[in-house]
Amino acid sequence: MISNKLSPPLPASEEPARTRGQFGKRTWRLPGYGLSLSLPILVWQLLFFVAPLLFLLTISFWLVRNFRMVPAFEWLNWKYLFSREYFWDAYLHTWAMAAGASVLISAVAFPCAYTIAFKFRESTRQWLVLMLITPFFTSYLVRTYSWQVFLSDQGLLNSALALLGVGPLPMLNTTFGSYVGYFTLCLPLVVLLQLFSLMYIDRTLIEAAHNLRAGRLRTVFGVVLPSTRVGIVIAALFCFIMTFGDFVSPLYLGGGQPPTLSTLITDTTKSGQQWPRAAVIATTMIVTLLATAFLMVRYAYRRRA
Repeated sequence: MISNKLSPPLPASEEPARTRGQFGKRTWRLPGYGLSLSLPILVWQLLFFVAPLLFLLTISFWLVRNFRMVPAFEWLNWKYLFSREYFWDAYLHTWAMAAGASVLISAVAFPCAYTIAFKFRESTRQWLVLMLITPFFTSYLVRTYSWQVFLSDQGLLNSALALLGVGPLPMLNTTFGSYVGYFTLCLPLVVLLQLFSLMYIDRTLIEAAHNLRAGRLRTVFGVVLPSTRVGIVIAALFCFIMTFGDFVSPLYLGGGQPPTLSTLITDTTKSGQQWPRAAVIATTMIVTLLATAFLMVRYAYRRRA
């Protein structure tokens, strides 16, 4: 006769070995397939980023004698530049220009990206994205040179202002000219990055805000901006990186005065072939960018309370 009573559970020591191995112990396996796919980018970073960075750091300790670099391990170049006031003036000026460009370009790009994401149909949005990509078909240097035709004292903008009895206004070889170049370099990219972030917002959150009688501005600042924080911060980070190391706009549109770190590198290499001192400036720029990128990415992916 078969008993209908349930048998008591087995103690942990008598559980099948297969069950204990499956649930009690986690096994780690080498993701060979994933490593094989990520190997090209790893090799690329080692060859074209880590190796040049190590070489740059190495020659920053070398010395220049009779216009030739001599291998050494001296802190003279670092002490020389870090004790010069013009170096820190260029550093602060570069940082302020890049930070200001990141804020201004992000503020100008957001209404454009918001309008494309929410006010246009899918077919129209595709054409607008194509128009944003089109400026990258031409060289950034060519686009910068073309702005000289517009910003010079006898350029198109001042000629138009002269018809109104205004001007000529100083635009070329000024900070304003540098910012025009920064906008030319970064604005299409920032709009694209913000647009891709806005397109993946959960639309039900916006509908819920409207149902709760939230106005448009309150919905933007309370729902849209927090939902797209990652995209906005990453876009601003790209803008900061590109403008911090830009050489073309500060020189050809800003006149090179006051100098940025990129123009300071050029001036340093021309004065006695001081490549080790230029390596000190470049290393300082890279460390600054890495620290800024780390802080901004950490803020972008920080969980909201």
